Amino acid sequence: MDDFLPRVWEMLIGRDHGPLAFRFIAQPLMAAFLAVRAGMRDARAGRPPYGWAVTVDAAHRRELVRDGWKDIGRLFAIAVAMDLVYQLIVFHWIYPLQSLIVGATLAVPPYFLLRGLTNRLARSRIHAGSR
Repeated sequence: MDDFLPRVWEMLIGRDHGPLAFRFIAQPLMAAFLAVRAGMRDARAGRPPYGWAVTVDAAHRRELVRDGWKDIGRLFAIAVAMDLVYQLIVFHWIYPLQSLIVGATLAVPPYFLLRGLTNRLARSRIHAGSR
């Protein structure tokens, strides 16, 4: 058990090279694309920035999370599946928890941050154009 966490950490950080390393670029880019699309949709609808709304709007939090998950659920599944393939190629074994960590790291943070930022930028342009 003493070597478990260092081994997991070593396996996680060692994934930036070798087979399927392109996923570290492709998946955040896809999350960014989905976030920008959703942020523009939010701005046109007059909704508040996504991250802020999820954090402070307890009444609509479940609906907001469901909407976000609908956007990135497939991307998350692809990220997990690609990591499982990577594990089979490199480690000849599957570590499901590590795949979930990698999938969540590659898909969720870029989406969460960029959706709200896009909304703010688009709304400021909408307000500037209406003057």
